Amino acid sequence: MEKLLALTLAGLCGTVSAQTPATNLMPDGSHDMYIGLGAVSAPAYEGARERRRSALPVLQMEWSNGIFVSGLSAGMHLSRQPSMEFGPLLAVQRGRSESGSSRAVGGVEAGSGEFDLVLPAPDLEAKKAQAEVGRLSGMNDIGRRLEAGGFFNYYLTPQLRLTNSLLAGSAKERNGARWNLGVQYIVRPGAHHSLALAAGLTLVNRHYNETYFGVTPEEEMSSGNRAYAPSGGLKDVLLGARWNFAFAPAWILTSALQFARLQASAKDSPLVERPSNLTVSTALAYRF
Repeated sequence: MEKLLALTLAGLCGTVSAQTPATNLMPDGSHDMYIGLGAVSAPAYEGARERRRSALPVLQMEWSNGIFVSGLSAGMHLSRQPSMEFGPLLAVQRGRSESGSSRAVGGVEAGSGEFDLVLPAPDLEAKKAQAEVGRLSGMNDIGRRLEAGGFFNYYLTPQLRLTNSLLAGSAKERNGARWNLGVQYIVRPGAHHSLALAAGLTLVNRHYNETYFGVTPEEEMSSGNRAYAPSGGLKDVLLGARWNFAFAPAWILTSALQFARLQASAKDSPLVERPSNLTVSTALAYRF
């Protein structure tokens, strides 16, 4: 369990890769579960100037057979070698409407995704948000998508982990794909504290960028944004840090900061108001 906590809680932005909890060697038939609640301040959507502050449910579960659920991702550890982790991975790509991206739930692991279990905002709040997110006004809604793929992580040292995840199934026609690569380093400033530092990047195909950063001729007429057809390639680069404080055997306070900067044709989209975005979160979680 120490290794799981050392790798720290998930980045809580939808742009973060759907990475995985570290392998947790537990007795057969056992499991670990974290449930909690916190708060997050994040851009209304990728590239938005407006920020949103909302409650953040936290969920992470892992079983001795290797199956795990962490935020928006779920998968299974197949490797029994301590230096590497690999297996199948599922993730939910959040939707987007004229009022911005849908809400989310976090996990307790570095770079995991989110699982959207929060009901939509009331009508009055949605109308207010729509008025504030002007560049999405007139743009078509993008539904949630279930992505499937796999992950491969490798430990250079017990503190330094290279991460990879490849997922397909996003975008309007479910033909989008994204490849997340990252590195995570763990520091222990005290017996009950852990600090994880992370850096990474995201590569996507053309269909992904066209869905989340493109503007069709029809949308140009309805939204006033100029038509734009981005290409695939590098989408963003990420820097992050997360601090965990285990102040009791069953309780953990986790706080995170993530900086993301859009790149290449994603950054040049007419929907992007600010290519650099910061996500800040804190949560209290209880271990069962």
